[in-house]
Amino acid sequence: MTRLHVNGVHLNVELSGAGLPLVLLHGFTGSITSWKPHIPIFEKRFQTIAVDLLGHGSSDSPADPMCYRMERCVEDLISIFEPLGLEQVGLLGYSMGGRVALHVAAAHPDRVRALVLESASPGLAGLFERQARVASDGALASIIAREGLEAFVNQWQQSPLFASQARLPESVRAELRAQRLQNNPRGLANSLHGLGTGAQTSLWGRLREIRVPTLLIAGMLDQKFTAIARAMAGALPNARLALVPDAGHTVHLEQPEVFDKLVLEFLKIGD
Repeated sequence: MTRLHVNGVHLNVELSGAGLPLVLLHGFTGSITSWKPHIPIFEKRFQTIAVDLLGHGSSDSPADPMCYRMERCVEDLISIFEPLGLEQVGLLGYSMGGRVALHVAAAHPDRVRALVLESASPGLAGLFERQARVASDGALASIIAREGLEAFVNQWQQSPLFASQARLPESVRAELRAQRLQNNPRGLANSLHGLGTGAQTSLWGRLREIRVPTLLIAGMLDQKFTAIARAMAGALPNARLALVPDAGHTVHLEQPEVFDKLVLEFLKIGD
């Protein structure tokens, strides 16, 4: 693993394989560990660059929530490209990581050759929706501050968004829980404040500007994000839609072989 100093913070990065670069961005409460089962598959064709986003894994967890804002997150990622010698990359992002990847493509289209967005969204279009989400994320952050990380993780994993994970083997669920508990509580709380869906600028009105080839993956058991993926596919000029049966929000965890096959077949576009 490598810790890179960019914009006053250290980001933890893990490099593997050789070939065209593919940056892997985890979801909220995730880390580089989220991609461990997939890296041995991807590294056969790509140089994988797995990143712990700020406040997660072994990256820094600064006290200032402004450090976690989407615009800052995008520039942090772009800043790691130079020391790693990355001119243009593929971006694969799950959930929060997918939102980040989409914003990178919107802000720096010349640096992105392809997008894979799993259970991601462009944000919330309406002001009242955003305000409600900011309040909701603030309440979750308060649980971390008031009751501690374990109490928060207990509540987080009971979210209806993850209901389909109940079908996973106990060992897989235990490993996922352990990974969530390894995060820094301050980092998670500030990620909710700074990088939450309500805090970010909505990209719904800019999707037609994002012309990079994009694969949208959603699990069919996740009705909310299946609908979002369909709407995004209708707005992005160069998008493919893959709806995966028997999977919910975490397709890469619930149907890993299907997920890997979708990603590898799509990324042949630039070979």
